[in-house]
Amino acid sequence: MAKKTVASLQKGEGRTYSKVIRVVKSPKTGAYIFKEDMVPNEAVKDLLK
Repeated sequence: MAKKTVASLQKGEGRTYSKVIRVVKSPKTGAYIFKEDMVPNEAVKDLLK
């Protein structure tokens, strides 16, 4: 069943989005945290600016 699920994600609308992982410094603790976002492929460059 896992193969069927993965295959269905690669068809249609699933390919128009990308997962972006950014490193952000926390204002409270000063530690670095990772933020994950699902964004449309056209908005990836704008998000990383």
